[in-house]
Amino acid sequence: MAEDLLIRIFVRDSENVKSPRVRQNYGVLAGVVGIVCNILLAIVKLTVGLIAHSVSIAGDAVNNMSDSVSSVVTLVSFRMSGKGADREHPYGHGRIEYVSGFIVAAAVIAVAIELLRTSVNSIINKTELDVSIYTIIILICTILVKMWMSHFYVKISRRIESAAMMATAKDSMADCMTTGVALFSVIVKLATGVNIDGYAGAAVALLVIWSGISSARETIELILGEAPSDETVAKIREMALKYDEIQDIHDLRVHDYGPGRTFASMHVEMPYQIGFVKAHEIVDLLEQEIMDEGIVGEITIHMDPIIEDDREINDLKEKTCELASGISPDITVHDFRMIRGQKENRIIFELIVPYDYEGDEGEIVERLKSEIVKLRPDESRDSIRIIVDRG
Repeated sequence: MAEDLLIRIFVRDSENVKSPRVRQNYGVLAGVVGIVCNILLAIVKLTVGLIAHSVSIAGDAVNNMSDSVSSVVTLVSFRMSGKGADREHPYGHGRIEYVSGFIVAAAVIAVAIELLRTSVNSIINKTELDVSIYTIIILICTILVKMWMSHFYVKISRRIESAAMMATAKDSMADCMTTGVALFSVIVKLATGVNIDGYAGAAVALLVIWSGISSARETIELILGEAPSDETVAKIREMALKYDEIQDIHDLRVHDYGPGRTFASMHVEMPYQIGFVKAHEIVDLLEQEIMDEGIVGEITIHMDPIIEDDREINDLKEKTCELASGISPDITVHDFRMIRGQKENRIIFELIVPYDYEGDEGEIVERLKSEIVKLRPDESRDSIRIIVDRG
């Protein structure tokens, strides 16, 4: 396959996709291929479009030219995102790849809006279309080239797990559709003599706008930060609970600073009797196993000690859990503690409230405090500390 040959020639140590340098070389190769192919396609289509007076073909040529600019952005972004951490950017420069994806999407939308305006003018002014069988042959060839480019980008995206590269692949497939619409208008003209070029150009523009919006939405989600996938959460939970000493996990957070640069943190609940040294050993082992699996680049685990042999604390915890689930079955209680004092006790626990819960967090806290005080009249509301977290 041509794409495999290109990878073997231009990407040294291509199988080592975890290496930032190898990943950077994949991005540079994709950028160069995009620049060369899109410029050639733009020249061919623009020539055909001007000769045939076809706004849909000329517009498609402009779309290819914008794709070549996007490829330049991709090339530069992969080179910049490959830079390591420094004093100003302790988490590296990986998110530049996501920013470049958004820039590309914005450029695609801008070009499509201009194409839509040109197409509407063509419909109004009834521009004549002059095409031949050679026009059809050229457009079919350009579709085949774009299909190969999309396949090439998909292969690289899967190898290096790049959302930005997958967006580029989708853009190439959208280009196949837009050129297909232009091809359809040419075939209709040759077969029936009816000129639908302006309408085809408008359809092309709308397809490109939709593709650009879709790509922009995906890159914005990455820039804003996404929650870990259900598969990631399930895998980490499975790895943690294989240790008999770990009873549960919560507050799992994954921060994405670019492909291959993910940082995570979470809490694990362990019986206090095992001691700090043993707990630290277990946490260290679990952190290393998660990183060795490649689930995240780095993880920090906090240990919450669980008291199991104090009946008073456990009874109060059980009743507090019942009170919380009475508000919502999805609200859970973690890290429950009671610090005994000479005058009064301090009750501290963490409350995990689902993201989609629409109630007021402050009302939940006040309601729980009131119910706990009813259960323990000797305690004051001020002695109860409830930490609310969304999860």
